[in-house]
Amino acid sequence: MARWLVENSDAEFGTRRLLIGGDSAGAHLSVVTLLRLRDRHGITGAFRGAHLLFGPYGLSMTPSQRSFGRRLVSNTGTLRRSYELFTPGRGAEQRRDPEVSPLFADLTGLPPARIVVGTQDPLLDDSLILSQRWQAAGAPVQLGVVAGAMHGFTLFPLTITEREQSREREFLATAGRSTRR
Repeated sequence: MARWLVENSDAEFGTRRLLIGGDSAGAHLSVVTLLRLRDRHGITGAFRGAHLLFGPYGLSMTPSQRSFGRRLVSNTGTLRRSYELFTPGRGAEQRRDPEVSPLFADLTGLPPARIVVGTQDPLLDDSLILSQRWQAAGAPVQLGVVAGAMHGFTLFPLTITEREQSREREFLATAGRSTRR
C-alpha cells in the first residue's frame, strides 16, 4: 500500500507531499514501512516526515521495557507476550533482526522525524535510542519527552495531550511544506 501511495499520490491526490506516522504499534509499522520501501524498492525521499509516538522499536526488550514491571496501561509482561505473539517461535536475540526491530536497522536515508514518548512509558528507551540513531544516520529529529506521561497518553483529554497535538500539527505542516506539489 505504501509503495502504491508513493507511485500514485500525484495522479490520484494531486500531491507528492507524503507524511507517515502512528502511535505505539503504528509507530513501529511506520518505521518498518520506511525501511522496507528503501531496502526492497529503493524508495527514499518520498515521505517528507515521520511522526512517531511511543513505539516499540526494539522487540527484544530494551532496558526500560525489562525493568518497568507491572503497571496499569502497559507493562513488562504484556509487552513480552505481545512480542511473542507478533514473532512466534523467535527468541529475544532473533527479535533483534532489523526486519522486526527497527532499532537495530541502518536508518540512513529516512526523513526528518518527530519522536514522542512519556517518562512513565516502558518504551522510553526505544524512543530515546531510536532518536539518537536516526539523527546519527543524518536526518533531523525532534524528540519530545513528556514528563510524567504514560504509554498512550495522547488518547486522554489532558493538557499535555493538547500541547503535543499542537506540536504534532506544527511538525507535520513544516515537514509537508515544499516547492514541489
